[in-house]
Amino acid sequence: MEFPIREILAFTVLTALFLSASAQAAGKEDKAMFWKKKMTQKDLRTEKVRWDLSLFYSGLGDPQLQTDLNALAEQAKNFRSAHKGKLNSQLGSALRDYAEISMLSNKVFGYLSLLSSVSVGDDKVRGAMADAQNRWAAAAGEHLTFFDLELAALSDADIERQASAEAIVKDHLPFINDVRRYRKHLLSEEVETALSKRSPFGAGSWADFYDEVEGDLRFDFQGKKLKLEEILDILTNSPSPKVRAAALKTVNEGFRGSFAKYSAQTLYMIAGSKRVEDMERHYPAPMSARNLSNKISDASVEALHVAVKARAAEYARRYYLMKRSLLGLETLYWSDRNAKLALKDDTRIPFDEALNMVIEAYRDFSPRMAELVEMVRDNGWIDAHVFPAKTSGAFDSTLTLPGNRTVTFVLMSYQGSVGDVMTLAHELGHAVHGLLTGEAQSPLMADYPMAYAETASVFGERLVFERLQAKLRAEGKDKALLALLCGKIDDSVNTIVRQISFSNFERRVHDAGRRLSVEELSKIWLEVTAELYGADGEVFAYRDMDLLWSYVSHFQRPFYVYSYAFGNELVDSLYARRGDLGERFVPLYLGLLGSGGTKDAVELLQPFGLDPTAPDFWEKGIEAGLGDVVGRAEILARKLGYKF
Repeated sequence: MEFPIREILAFTVLTALFLSASAQAAGKEDKAMFWKKKMTQKDLRTEKVRWDLSLFYSGLGDPQLQTDLNALAEQAKNFRSAHKGKLNSQLGSALRDYAEISMLSNKVFGYLSLLSSVSVGDDKVRGAMADAQNRWAAAAGEHLTFFDLELAALSDADIERQASAEAIVKDHLPFINDVRRYRKHLLSEEVETALSKRSPFGAGSWADFYDEVEGDLRFDFQGKKLKLEEILDILTNSPSPKVRAAALKTVNEGFRGSFAKYSAQTLYMIAGSKRVEDMERHYPAPMSARNLSNKISDASVEALHVAVKARAAEYARRYYLMKRSLLGLETLYWSDRNAKLALKDDTRIPFDEALNMVIEAYRDFSPRMAELVEMVRDNGWIDAHVFPAKTSGAFDSTLTLPGNRTVTFVLMSYQGSVGDVMTLAHELGHAVHGLLTGEAQSPLMADYPMAYAETASVFGERLVFERLQAKLRAEGKDKALLALLCGKIDDSVNTIVRQISFSNFERRVHDAGRRLSVEELSKIWLEVTAELYGADGEVFAYRDMDLLWSYVSHFQRPFYVYSYAFGNELVDSLYARRGDLGERFVPLYLGLLGSGGTKDAVELLQPFGLDPTAPDFWEKGIEAGLGDVVGRAEILARKLGYKF
């Protein structure tokens, strides 16, 4: 979805749902959920923590849904009639109408997307979504494609003249400039129209197919047939190294055969489709389109990859050597990578207590952020209950609806662990980000680039982490504190090192320029893993993990994954500036969140005295974040008598 009209309008909400997904959804083996619970769902008090979607429609059969779909198609048709060939004189009115179309599409597709996430396997919902997508793709392709092309072709003088005469044009200059950045990559109107109309049947349809096949997977383990999320949770949470190893072997072997072949074919179709379109649009490299969308230079993204390999990977290897000692193991297998420490308190925290913990951590930093979380809670915009028809992972989706009303919906399957509390803090950070952006920006500028999407979420996690850390330190609970630090490091490594490893895999796949076999993909997977985690036997013994590439769903949406590392290191750099900026930091930070898509990374960080184009920017972030926590954990572990 590199082309603006398809990214901003045709599938606005589907993209928004995906962009807001947390790292939990990115690497499911890192954040699975369904294992051995000490508290029932009743004890966790989540039964009533369900979405209220009535602000959209009363249900799938609500006649207003079809009325709005018809109105959406009619608005698109009228938009073309009213504005084609006239943007050089009536850009202001075109922007108003375009925003109205955007808000109505948010209502229709926002509802269907949210409903789909709590109705997995419901053929009626899937059918309604497919029908709506197809109808909208045809209407948008036919009637809206001209807008980006004509806007990109306007002279600077035309835009300056209209910006001087109308406030709406002046206010939307960031949006206008974003579209115009694509000028040299746009094709003819006929081709762009055809691409938009065909988009429901293109690479994205392969990704949908892949998701359905993955959802049907079942694994025979310990006498039970388990879903992927269930067996991955055993891999993460079982205290037994033998059980973890057996779980990983079962997962890896379960991918062997048809599933890995389906995944390989899906990657081939998506990468091949992207390669052809990139060539036609004259993008210099496979990642260039994504970087342009993120408002980041290819050089800056490459510098991030280099810094992670040089510094973050080093800290990760140091940590895992310590973790081997903490787990009491002679050999650390890949199945032990995310193992929980025996030091950990395995009690469960009821949802309302967890939510209050997050609210108070946010309130200590900014009362305004706490107020926004309370609004999310009070409006029924959180769905935390666990039930079979619910999608795995966690996400937040923020939408601007007709009437310029901003809403935000958080989904997770709350199980009561400390990790779940951190996930809640993460997703509510997304919600705060979206609400602040919605307040400050028009519907056309409320979406922020993917690379900045994790800023508020990671920052929110950091606030809760610091609160928990201070509490345990004050109580003298060194073992619990060490467990908390190690949990944080596990998450950080998965967000930074693991995601860049994923990115390196993607780059190799797209650079190949041909169909790769399952065996070739597995070979690349093992090589990129060893580049960051060390050669086989250096830190890990790589066993039964050669096919894990086949279920990383983000590979079906090319070059998304580096955004996690980008966002994490951006937050680490920001957090390190709190002390220097004092009372100025909070309003600057809230201003950053309210910027939406109006600024690039350089502009966002300039008020904080940070420059993401500086050669050492990424390394300083790594030192301030991951390096600092690893160092503290090592000191505490040695204090407790561990040797490594």
